[in-house]
Amino acid sequence: MGPLFVHAPYLVNIGSPNPEFLRRSRELARASMAAADEIGAAGLVVHAGAGGTGEADHARSRAAATLGRILEESGDAALVVELMAGSSGAVASTFPQAAALFSEVEGGERLRLCADTCHLFAAGYALDRPDGVRACFAELRRTGLAKRLVLVHGNDALFPSGSHRDRHANVGDGLIGPTGFAAILSDPAVRRASVVCETPGDTAQHRRDVETLRELAAGPWVTSGRLRHNDGPSSPTEMGGEPS
Repeated sequence: MGPLFVHAPYLVNIGSPNPEFLRRSRELARASMAAADEIGAAGLVVHAGAGGTGEADHARSRAAATLGRILEESGDAALVVELMAGSSGAVASTFPQAAALFSEVEGGERLRLCADTCHLFAAGYALDRPDGVRACFAELRRTGLAKRLVLVHGNDALFPSGSHRDRHANVGDGLIGPTGFAAILSDPAVRRASVVCETPGDTAQHRRDVETLRELAAGPWVTSGRLRHNDGPSSPTEMGGEPS
């Protein structure tokens, strides 16, 4: 089963304006990357980070320097940057912001991208509508990052698009909904990526969320309180029930 992705501890902030906190974040991220290399993981996921108010350029430079150092001191695993939900000071919540960050990283050939559907929705992408999904991934392709998208966190959202509030919901129960996820999972860039859930609940609920994603990825569906599986092929994505 695989590929395997490891998530850096949530305390890591690669763009922190606090020198001591940034130093500790770098140490923890480097240790996490070493562990990912040791177990043969495909990559380490790290959030794009955040700086202080009104210092976006400086925060991006700190984040880029941190990513470069981690790559320089690590082995073969990819370093997978997860976009944020658009909160204050976030280094990268949109695809153009991710492209700007990646462009500043020295030796960034192993940089890859993780897109959390709840984060994208919170940042302002209209993932609840097929036309909004098409616009979102068209922007991804325009930035040249489509081939770097290796991981999608398939999470529904409790709060509206553009709210900048990162609260996950179970797949189909939030504001992205089945229509949005069906469109997301049909995009070629997503179908080439691995998809995992980071949704609320226990293992049984995670299993239901994974099955819902598989049904939506497989094709035609109906919304009458439940989804109907069609006879088409299963999704080519790897969908795991545990958070990455």
